[in-house]
Amino acid sequence: MQMLKDVHLTGKDLTEMVQLRPQDVGKYAIVPGPKDRLEVLLKKIENPVKNFTFMEYSMYTGTVEGIKVTAINGGRFSTDTSITTEVMCNAQIKNIIRVGTAGSLDENIKVGDIFVVDEVIRGDGVTPYYVDKDFKTLADKTISDTLYNIAKDMGIAVHRGKAWTTDALLRETREIVEARRKEGAGAVDMVSSTLLTIAQTYNIKAGSILAVSDNVITGEMGFMNPLYYMAESNILKIALEAVKRIEGK
Repeated sequence: MQMLKDVHLTGKDLTEMVQLRPQDVGKYAIVPGPKDRLEVLLKKIENPVKNFTFMEYSMYTGTVEGIKVTAINGGRFSTDTSITTEVMCNAQIKNIIRVGTAGSLDENIKVGDIFVVDEVIRGDGVTPYYVDKDFKTLADKTISDTLYNIAKDMGIAVHRGKAWTTDALLRETREIVEARRKEGAGAVDMVSSTLLTIAQTYNIKAGSILAVSDNVITGEMGFMNPLYYMAESNILKIALEAVKRIEGK
């Protein structure tokens, strides 16, 4: 007996499973990875109401100055990010902003700086199931420009450009890193490729803004650095301000 369905479980199936409808969500979604960052974000959103909890992922929708905004802890890695991104896309959220963490691939991009993703070198294991190797994964220009300009206006050290997404955190070897740098990568994360690629396949606008936690080139680890904590806070502020600016507020 052959498999009966073309796809065992689709994003549409999963969205229906958690009983999420387009009218339940906002035009904008802000997507941190871990739950603790989501909890900080929810304190900045007015009257957040839980849409669902599924496994360890929770989605809430509230308002920011009258604009309906959804927030979800979207995952730390490509595999879980693909699930939550599929749900957001099938719920027909129009604009998705990832607020995450990255390692710097440039000695001049410091711990505590911010990196806005324009394009991604895909090194994850999820996106080959969605697109072919020649597909160009891009962030939405309006979202990226808005994020970058807000950071500049705030006087924050901000950079933009090409990021590399990898699934192999403990295999960022000199050989691999230098190859990705030659391709133009200025930062590395574990999410942007999947979120941006899947959003593109649904024709949904998406962007990614990342707080720099460590420097792969110098070897500096900044996960306990107060500058990194400040950058984590700043990317939430920038994403919320971007929603208002894009909406014309």
